Amino acid sequence: KSNNIHDLNAHIWDAWADENGSIGTCYGDVVGRKFLYKGEKIDQMDYVLKQLKENPYSRRIMTNLYQFEYLHSGGLDPCCYSMTYNVTKEKNSEKLVLNGVLNQRSQDVLAANNWNVCQYAILLMMVAQVNDMIPGELVHVIADAHIYDRHVDIVKELISRDTYPAPKVSLNPEIKDFYAFTTADLIVENYQAGPQIKNIPIAV
Repeated sequence: KSNNIHDLNAHIWDAWADENGSIGTCYGDVVGRKFLYKGEKIDQMDYVLKQLKENPYSRRIMTNLYQFEYLHSGGLDPCCYSMTYNVTKEKNSEKLVLNGVLNQRSQDVLAANNWNVCQYAILLMMVAQVNDMIPGELVHVIADAHIYDRHVDIVKELISRDTYPAPKVSLNPEIKDFYAFTTADLIVENYQAGPQIKNIPIAV
C-alpha cells in the first residue's frame, strides 16, 4: 500500500514522483485509505480479503482506485483503476476458484503491458492462496491501448524476434498471510528472454 517509488526498487514512476519519491494520493495511498464499512474502519485490500473469507460469492468484492477527490493531489491519474474478484465453483473440485476482472482506462503498450498483466496475475494468485482458493482467469479490459510514435521502431524490433515458451510462475506455498509475501516468495522457472531493451522513453 505504498505510494513511494523508493519502496519499489524501480524507476518507471520517476517522472511522476516528487523529490521525496512520493506519487501522492494515488495507487497505494488510495488502497490504504480507510473507510467506514458496517461500523468498522477498513481499507480496500482488507475489505477484499475479509469478503472472500466471509462472503465469497458476493458481487461486491472489488477495489476502485479512481477516486475523484484525490486526483488533484496524485502524481498521475490511475491507469489500472479497478479489480473485481469473482468466485466460482468447479465440478469435482473441493476448492473455490478465484477469478479477476481488471479495468484499465489507458495503457502505454510498450512500457506497461507486460508488467500490468504480470502484477495483477500475481496479485490474483496471492489473494487466492491466502484464501485457500485456486487462481482462475484474469480478464483484462483496456479502454485505450496505444503505441506512441517514439516506440514504433522498438515494437517492430520486438515482434520480429524469436519467441520463447512461457515460464512457470508460482508462489511459496507456505505463505498464508497476504501481508507476509515478499519478492522472495515469487518463483519463476524456465524464464527465457532476448536481449533487454533499456531506457525506453516514457510519455508524460
